[in-house]
Amino acid sequence: MSTFEAANFPKLNRRQSLRLGAATAAVGVLTSKELATSTQAATATITPPFTTPFAVALPVYTAKTPVSGLSPPPTQDANTSGGECGRPSHQRETEFPSQKYYEMHAKEAWHSFHPELPVQKIWGYDARLPGPTFVERYGVPITVRIYNDLPAQSIGFGSPEISTHLHNLHSGSESDGFTGDYYSATKYGPTMTASGAYKDHHYPNIYAGYDNPLYAATKGDPREALGTLWYHDHRLDFTGPNVYKGLTGFYLLFDDIDSGNELDTNPKALRLPSGVGKYDIPLVFQDKFFDSSGYLAYDQFNTDGILGNKFCVNGKVQPKFSVERRKYRFRLLDGGPSRVYEFYLTDASGINISFTHISNDGNLFPAPLTTKKVMLGVAERGDIILDFAGYPLGTKLYLVNRMIQTNGRGPDNGARDANGLLLTAGTQLLRFDIDRDPPVPDQSRVPALLRELPPIDLNEVVTTRNFVFGLTNGGWTVNGNLFDVNVATAQPKRGTAEIWVLKGSGNWHHPVHIHFEEGRILSRNGQPPAPHEAGRKDVYLLQPNDEVRVFLRFREFQGKYMMHCHNLIHEDHAMMIRWDIVP
Repeated sequence: MSTFEAANFPKLNRRQSLRLGAATAAVGVLTSKELATSTQAATATITPPFTTPFAVALPVYTAKTPVSGLSPPPTQDANTSGGECGRPSHQRETEFPSQKYYEMHAKEAWHSFHPELPVQKIWGYDARLPGPTFVERYGVPITVRIYNDLPAQSIGFGSPEISTHLHNLHSGSESDGFTGDYYSATKYGPTMTASGAYKDHHYPNIYAGYDNPLYAATKGDPREALGTLWYHDHRLDFTGPNVYKGLTGFYLLFDDIDSGNELDTNPKALRLPSGVGKYDIPLVFQDKFFDSSGYLAYDQFNTDGILGNKFCVNGKVQPKFSVERRKYRFRLLDGGPSRVYEFYLTDASGINISFTHISNDGNLFPAPLTTKKVMLGVAERGDIILDFAGYPLGTKLYLVNRMIQTNGRGPDNGARDANGLLLTAGTQLLRFDIDRDPPVPDQSRVPALLRELPPIDLNEVVTTRNFVFGLTNGGWTVNGNLFDVNVATAQPKRGTAEIWVLKGSGNWHHPVHIHFEEGRILSRNGQPPAPHEAGRKDVYLLQPNDEVRVFLRFREFQGKYMMHCHNLIHEDHAMMIRWDIVP
């Protein structure tokens, strides 16, 4: 294979690139790492078209509408004769029968990132970027039938098979979106048994701890509720380009405490700002790289991490959002592919404004935190409350990223003030236009107490496991090994607890995601976790040479799950393990 052929091969992953590197080195042409360096240098010189900030409105969604039923009806075992792919059987489906049904289609569609950029093709769930927002409740199981309608003969980056991961629902492994469970009408992954046009996903929407008799009355432990989830493609070797191309969306869960109703008369209800798409607004932040003609580009040879030259919020470049003089809930998500953000709320002159931080990775804190910043690695979420009531009509405020990052290693060490706030000017990502009064008085609130945390009982721990995230012989590895989709690195027993020690190696940042269960940080580099990390989490940002000790339980379900770096490029290039919950 010539250097020219290698540079133009659209679907090269880490294992392929390592093989290419060995072969090309023998004949005296560029290795894959050298080629990656050269392509990074080339892309750094590209200037995309200018785009006027705040020229387009922020897209906001209301809840996706369920259907009355599915045809053919869903079955516990895969209905391959009816067109479904060959998946494992749904666990506990008869115990948690679905009460709602949805259809969702992964499609190629035309999309406008900005009026000053060309309309171009993306991949989106229901042909949208981001995909539709699911608004669900604990205790109401659902089935989502996801059709793969992507073109089989795709052009450019990405691979048109899908495996949709719902991050981080407590569900059976067959509906988790395991990376090898990808499918299309003509292809299927190594952990599937047949191709198919669709796959049924059974989401029980139960609290963790459901099987514990102590929580029989509440059907699980309400202290373990997760509110802000998101879904995205997880296709083996091509998660990065497929998500970058648009395959992502939000999934929100409510219960009696976080009820989604600011007028709720239930004394347990928090009455946070509510109304998804009105006063409760999910925001996915994704930086995109546009070429000199204004078209989305993806450097398949950059194995360090992809950084964009424009910032998108809900699929639009630097949008604006019209708000009333009242409280809003914003659910921030770092949708990747590789950037770490540090968000600030500022006025037009750049002065930082305090706001309220209420959750991390979708888990409500015991009490709200007053802060001036929220830092998120890829896949981390942070719910915040912004109160616009005290500002004059016509005021404009900005959500700003002050974190500077110039390569895939992670953010630069910018100067900070005595309070730990970055001094860089940063980039204005989203403008809030305070242009009207609410039609009725704001009755939402942010109470002093949110959601209690469950205790950590270290007597439950049966073992401690160590995982080192590093670079070995040019490949991203965990414990020195590349990912093997068929081999379980760990096999925790259902009903037990363990401590997982996550260690970073070298001068890299790795946002480590553990599927299925929320964990609790016991220590970071020997110290107790900071207040915003002291609750339940599912993404643990490892800064260079960090060591994070995490308490995990394994409950209710079994089967194959994953842990990986959520820098999408690192996970595509084998920084991932399979782990199985066994009886």
